[in-house]
Amino acid sequence: MQFNRYSACCYLTLLLSAAAASSVADDSSESESFSKWYCDSTDLCLPEGELPPKGGSTRAQQLFESQRDCRLSCGKYGSIWPMPTGDCSLSHDRVHFDPWKVRFNVVAPNPVTTQFLRETNRLFVSNLLKECTRNCTLTSSKEVLVKATVNDSSLLLDWTTDESYMMVVRTTDTASFVDIKASTVYGARHAFETLSNLVTGSLSNGLLLVSAARIHDSPVYPHRGLLLDTARNFVPLRYIRSTLDAMAASKLNVLHWHVVDTHSFPLEITRVPEMQRYGAYSTGQTYSRSDAVNLVKYARLRGIRIILEIDGPSHAGNGWQWGPSAGLGNMSVCLNRTPWRSFCVQPPCGQLNPLNDHMYRVLKEILEDVAELGAPEETIHMGGDEVYVPCWNHTEEITSEMKSRGYDLSEASFLRLWSQFHQRNVEAWDEITRRMYPNMKDQKPVIIWSSRLTDPQHIEQLLPKERFIIQTWVGAQDSLNRDLLQRGYRLLISTKDAWYLDHGFWGSTNYYSWRKVYDNVLPIARGGGQVRQVLGGEVCMWSEYVDQNSLEPRIWPRAGAAAERLWSNPKSAAYLAQRRFYRYRERLIARGIHPDAVIPHWCVLHEGQCL
Repeated sequence: MQFNRYSACCYLTLLLSAAAASSVADDSSESESFSKWYCDSTDLCLPEGELPPKGGSTRAQQLFESQRDCRLSCGKYGSIWPMPTGDCSLSHDRVHFDPWKVRFNVVAPNPVTTQFLRETNRLFVSNLLKECTRNCTLTSSKEVLVKATVNDSSLLLDWTTDESYMMVVRTTDTASFVDIKASTVYGARHAFETLSNLVTGSLSNGLLLVSAARIHDSPVYPHRGLLLDTARNFVPLRYIRSTLDAMAASKLNVLHWHVVDTHSFPLEITRVPEMQRYGAYSTGQTYSRSDAVNLVKYARLRGIRIILEIDGPSHAGNGWQWGPSAGLGNMSVCLNRTPWRSFCVQPPCGQLNPLNDHMYRVLKEILEDVAELGAPEETIHMGGDEVYVPCWNHTEEITSEMKSRGYDLSEASFLRLWSQFHQRNVEAWDEITRRMYPNMKDQKPVIIWSSRLTDPQHIEQLLPKERFIIQTWVGAQDSLNRDLLQRGYRLLISTKDAWYLDHGFWGSTNYYSWRKVYDNVLPIARGGGQVRQVLGGEVCMWSEYVDQNSLEPRIWPRAGAAAERLWSNPKSAAYLAQRRFYRYRERLIARGIHPDAVIPHWCVLHEGQCL
């Protein structure tokens, strides 16, 4: 077997990133006060000489140099996050190695997938360096030879993509061998993420690796998402990239980018520059087209899709106000009206005019720009929640036109008007994607939020299930998910009373701990193919009360709890995952993320004593 020289040595520029490991060293200093650690019979890592809690017992096995070393293999899943769904066996023996002695051999079907895996190797080495607690270099070290084999030549990433992988680690007298096999580059990427979970820094120089392992793994849900709102409060690009880095560490694979809203329209639309010109908070708080394109590429290398949301017909105000001066009429109505409670659910007000043909032409140009940002298989989120019917009902030009077209002003008429808005935009989306990709066989479904329009009593008359995926944001006990599944709709779940990460900071909402997030079980109906109807879910970070200064601790590590729910759908409760979760949080810190604290550090060091 020939391993090329594409090794860690190629990345000397990454030495600077090892400075981040100083925080790891600081965190580990307390554990160094204990001489050795052992894994007891209940999978607790305890200092040598400390008796296990009631119900546990010591067992004859080797001692470990640190708690993190012990944690690598204590318990079936060691410190792997999210936990694998298939076979998982981990050795208690260790390999002490120098990250500069890692060698890679990529076996892929074409140059594109080969290059993808080369970039994956680069990111993997960067993450390894951040685990070093001291100097990464060892005077004597075995080589670690990593072979990654991928079969699929495509970079397609959607709900049908195979993200499974198999990984075997074995060690001989001369070297350690890691064999990764996956159908797609994304499965291989996840395998490298898991491999990084089998490594920790040594209290001396270098790193420690589990000497033998066998892991089969694949996600339960194909859509494992995080919604990030950057319209209420602008979020600079570097914080979005950090969010993507943390998502990659968690095997989340969808960033739902809520990039525009009534408050602001920071995204550049090259076909309609007026949107950003009139809608951005300032010229310095914008996302250019190249920014968006580069962000999509950055995400894809980390196994993440970016689905943009262009909200409508509600949540559309600033950015749309130039219609009258351009001779296009009122494309948005109730715009910035006061008192706001009479015209919308949240200030500032603004709702698209569903009877203005000019608005549809502009919106189609926006959709065309968005289609060009993503991959051919990508879809779009069209919003659709919180339409405030009194806004339309109190707008003379809308009610007059409705009457001239034979509508009355009943709720049923407004729902039909609302439905026609979505249907017309789906037709525009289909026309755009057919023109861009004439060989595409199937029409892509679009995503909209649950709302009065998705009420089970009339959704089938208003929204065809073949074209619309419904993202629900109801409470865990609400019957909506079950009712929509029974009617054959595909769902994305964002449980409002568990996965809304902005809650607890405004109004009468409650804060949801990582345990609450973790224990939020998604509906999986039995029989009738309903398992496939639940595509997955998203935790949501709405930004009314968040900007770059508080973003990371508000999201992390709680979003990681949802990541394990979506990847593994564990049968056990959060308390059985807590020690792996604490180690996961420490890895985020090592990688430059700033997650919130979830427990006193004393409890991390003294496992089993804070239950």
